[in-house]
Amino acid sequence: MAKPIMAKATAVWLIDNTTISFKQIADFVGMHELEIQGIADGDVAPGVKGFDPVANNQLTDEEIAAAEKSPLHKLKLKFNAAAQGEEKRRGPRYTPLSKRQDRPNSILWLVKFHPELTDGQIAKLVGTTKPTIQSIRERTHWNIANMQPIDPVALGLCKQTELDAAVQKAAAKKAAEGQAMSDDERRKLLSTEQSLTMDAEPKIPTAIEGLETFSLKDEDEEKEEEILDADSFFNLPSGTDDEQP
Repeated sequence: MAKPIMAKATAVWLIDNTTISFKQIADFVGMHELEIQGIADGDVAPGVKGFDPVANNQLTDEEIAAAEKSPLHKLKLKFNAAAQGEEKRRGPRYTPLSKRQDRPNSILWLVKFHPELTDGQIAKLVGTTKPTIQSIRERTHWNIANMQPIDPVALGLCKQTELDAAVQKAAAKKAAEGQAMSDDERRKLLSTEQSLTMDAEPKIPTAIEGLETFSLKDEDEEKEEEILDADSFFNLPSGTDDEQP
């Protein structure tokens, strides 16, 4: 089933401007119902501006009204005859002029939170060039001081499925090359449920605790020996006071 463009922004608009249930919105935009609940609570996609699906030819007013009347009604994407039979575009991703200024911020986000991604993968995700990515990695970009990391999915530069696929591919390549992954990198590739079930690593090994106890005992014994040696040093041989010169 076809999904609307800018799913999160569309969900924000539907939450703010309609009384459609979270389940109906989730099914329409292809997200989980808990994510829609998080958007309504302000925990997910904060600061994302709503994207009007009616004005952008994705929904009709009649379809929204029908969904508001019946919680069982499933929203249907508006039929667009011009999009039928359209082939997948080959070559660099096109980025609208209004979003090109946000591209460096999305590159900074990808470099910071997904360092396993190659320059080629990042260029394909957000439609940029490798020299630009390299300058941001090395923090030599002319505007690096004013840049803030922003999720490219929230900006509409790529889809969540595309980002997830790129991350999984990079992780598989890294594992195939035999490179060790840090705990932070490994947890990024796990789901929330898997991360919560992992055992916490002990902060202090028991073997070190035993060594600390053993060393304290040795220090006490050495102090006792020093005290005994000091007393024996001041003990004079018997009979020295009775001898006459």
